Amino acid sequence: MKSSQSVMDRMAIGLSVMCTVHCFATPVILALLPSFAVMQIDSEQFHLWILAAVMPTSLLALSLGCKKHKRTRYMVSGVTGLAFMIFAVLLGHEVLEKALTLIGSAFIAVAHWFNYQQCLKQNDDNCPCSGGEPDQVV
Repeated sequence: MKSSQSVMDRMAIGLSVMCTVHCFATPVILALLPSFAVMQIDSEQFHLWILAAVMPTSLLALSLGCKKHKRTRYMVSGVTGLAFMIFAVLLGHEVLEKALTLIGSAFIAVAHWFNYQQCLKQNDDNCPCSGGEPDQVV
């Protein structure tokens, strides 16, 4: 059975990728297919919903990984990414919002990727998942 931290890491990576695709694809879709403009996929509401999904998922997965692997740098990277995304929503400036959202989602995706990679190191004697002694906090 997969650990909840592993599942949450993969879900958070997927949400970060979805956010990135949304930021890049929406202007292209709106420019090429004017009928999509009525769907309001470029609205503030989408950013609020995605942030509401990313925050608990990321915080849970990264805190479980931090507790298990003692790697605080992944938690710091994820929280930094969340801060970028929160500032993006609060500022509301179109160009700055997209830039901050992309930077934030990149921080979050990288944090989850490394957090997830720690769980894959089952043969590493220093990994708590394998039953060995945990690494020192870095």
